Amino acid sequence: MTNHQSRPLRAADIEQFVRDGFVRLDEAFSPQLAEAGRAILWRETGCDPEDPATWTEPVIRLGMHAERPFREAASSPVLAAAFDQLVGPGRWRPMGALGTFPIRFPSSKDPGDAGWHIDVSFGTENPDFLQWRANIVSRGRALLVLFLFSDVGPEDAPTRIRAGSHHDIARRLAPAGEMGLTLGELAATGFEESAHRREVAATGPAGTVYLCHPFLVHAAQPHRGAQVRFIAQPPLESAVPLDPAFPVGRAISAALSGTD
Repeated sequence: MTNHQSRPLRAADIEQFVRDGFVRLDEAFSPQLAEAGRAILWRETGCDPEDPATWTEPVIRLGMHAERPFREAASSPVLAAAFDQLVGPGRWRPMGALGTFPIRFPSSKDPGDAGWHIDVSFGTENPDFLQWRANIVSRGRALLVLFLFSDVGPEDAPTRIRAGSHHDIARRLAPAGEMGLTLGELAATGFEESAHRREVAATGPAGTVYLCHPFLVHAAQPHRGAQVRFIAQPPLESAVPLDPAFPVGRAISAALSGTD
């Protein structure tokens, strides 16, 4: 949604976030920034944007980038206002860079990373990512943020989202308390507890941002289109524990009270 910069999310958008675990923010950063960012990323891939014969892999993963287009996209006033609405003023850490970037190319190959999951938030010093953890208070992470740096249509490997699945994950995490669960423990069910949820594709023109609850179950998919897809998927880190007075914390409380 688009709205006045000081309050870009309407009441209906906030209720959608609590219910579905995500909200789409249109025109969160400019097409010009997206184009400048793509030029930087193309160079790092080592591929030729004009020669599909050089696109030999289904996905190339790039790390953090702090060049001007990425800093400016991350510090968009519209985004800052939306973060305040969802997490609370002063309760999140500004992003000085963006990443990671899973660059997806049209390909018949299996990308090998299209399973359902959540992005876990602590214990990341362990070299085994399946030992990384999440807990019921989402320690360290306030949001998952999807920045679309290219136009993403239904065939362009949009991120798949299970709407409302953040409630299922909250109920799984609650009995584990402060220690939470590892990604391996969460994945042991194949995330079947959220399989009944409606699937949504994170499509939109370049400059679109999806603000996602940290417990939202999501997945990649193969690229069946023609144009290379560029997105960033950084966390918004929390500065203080989540507050149930704001929508991210309220969604967890709703799941645990059965009012979701």
